[in-house]
Amino acid sequence: SPDCSFTCHYRCRALVRLDCSGPPGAGDEDDGTEQELEKDTNVDEPSEWEKAELDQAQVEQRIKEYNSQINSNLFMSLNKDGSYTGFIKVQLKLVRPVSVPATKRAGRPGPRAQGVKRRTSFYLPKGTVKHLHILSHTRASEVIDALLRKFTVVDNPRKFALFERSEKDEQVYLRKLADDEQPLRLRLLAGPSEKVLSFVLKENETGEVNWDAFTLPELHNFLRILQREEEEHVRQLRHRYARCRQKMQEAL
Repeated sequence: SPDCSFTCHYRCRALVRLDCSGPPGAGDEDDGTEQELEKDTNVDEPSEWEKAELDQAQVEQRIKEYNSQINSNLFMSLNKDGSYTGFIKVQLKLVRPVSVPATKRAGRPGPRAQGVKRRTSFYLPKGTVKHLHILSHTRASEVIDALLRKFTVVDNPRKFALFERSEKDEQVYLRKLADDEQPLRLRLLAGPSEKVLSFVLKENETGEVNWDAFTLPELHNFLRILQREEEEHVRQLRHRYARCRQKMQEAL
């Protein structure tokens, strides 16, 4: 496709096969509305109720209240050791393609593919949802690992981050969870309402990158990609302001 901006390392061209079933976001009618609502995506501090510490009796009472409010069989249950188990629902909202092991094909692999695992890259459908049964002490990083295993994604887990999403006063707030935060504990504190709290897996845009680990050609390629993205962003801004200027001139 002339609109495709996929870039691949020259050593990996023979090892990568794309499954381009359609552009990302196709058929996602709510995506535009979601972007309009998401005004504050840099909420670093947990809210007060998320910082609450519960004793054993309070945990037991919260679990009873939680189970009485849900309309499914995804109950939470208290264990003898004081921990508890339950379900969380995670929505996958990934913009970039993910890599999975390529299916085996007939014939002998070429010499360049020997000793290297073949991969296929494709876009996960937007709105993909997965339920996970986890423990109260399961960490956010472990939830990410479990999701990647469910979809056989072989990308580095550090490329992804788990976010909590909440709606308040017609505005959507996103907060990136720290690796050691416990999603099931947050689910229990928030209750079953998806508006109060839901979980989203997205790309980890703020993760530190070890640029020294890349070769010189790779770094030059990254710079070219950034330049193209910047030029496209500038073009869109100029087009938007040109349309505004035209509308004002027509009004005058």
